[in-house]
Amino acid sequence: MQDLLNFELWQGKTLADLVTLEFLASAAGSVLGAIALLLLGWVTSAWLQRRVQNLGRRNRHLDEMLFDFLASIVRYTVMGFAVLFVLNTFGVQTTSLVAIIGAAGLAIGLALQGTLSNVAAGVMLILFRPIRTGDFVEVAGQMGTVRQINLNFTEMADLSNVQVIVPNSEVWGNIITNYSSNPDRRAEWTFGVGYGANLKDAEDIIRATIMADPRARAEPEPFIQVNNLGDSSVDFLVRVWCSAADYFAFKADMTRKVKEALDAGGVEIPFPTRTIYQAAE
Repeated sequence: MQDLLNFELWQGKTLADLVTLEFLASAAGSVLGAIALLLLGWVTSAWLQRRVQNLGRRNRHLDEMLFDFLASIVRYTVMGFAVLFVLNTFGVQTTSLVAIIGAAGLAIGLALQGTLSNVAAGVMLILFRPIRTGDFVEVAGQMGTVRQINLNFTEMADLSNVQVIVPNSEVWGNIITNYSSNPDRRAEWTFGVGYGANLKDAEDIIRATIMADPRARAEPEPFIQVNNLGDSSVDFLVRVWCSAADYFAFKADMTRKVKEALDAGGVEIPFPTRTIYQAAE
């Protein structure tokens, strides 16, 4: 064996030299293979990400933000598998590595429990889409138009166009009122007239004034009925459907126009009064 080790091989190279060269060639091949695998994973993940994003953009009825989120998950998943394959190439025990990463993730999760709850809520908001960008909503005691939804917080602009930032855990964990979800809304008013007023005339004036506005919907049929006998007034409950986009302006305009129409028609609109009787001494 000693003679074999001392034997001079081709071009003056010893067996030890050849072993070293073979090791270097093997290592270089492994490195090149790892680089090629990473490049393949990078290209494949980028291609899959673009495909998923384009799927959402081709159809305007699909939510682009949801597909952007899914595309990111696909890309990082592919890259994660590529890294695991590379580590296997170099003989790293990935099972142990995954266990270590899991333990570290658990420790980090406990330390960042509040932040991760926002991220988890953000994922739920993006997947289930109870609210969308551009919706007018009321969440966590805040009312405004949704400007952006990301993994940590939801950005809104309130009625004064002031930026409002709401943590996603507060959005997902509370009642959400979405005023933009349905295309139509039912506007509702209560108009009071005096006890001496002609109720038929009052009803006709209210109906004619509201239904003359092009924003009022004839279907479903409007509801205009006396529903309460108050202390100083007979109250009409009025319900008329309109477009959700016109709701606030329509309701405000009709409140004023009906009042003016009742005044012009001679229908008394009462206000609370108090009569004081003084006993004779």
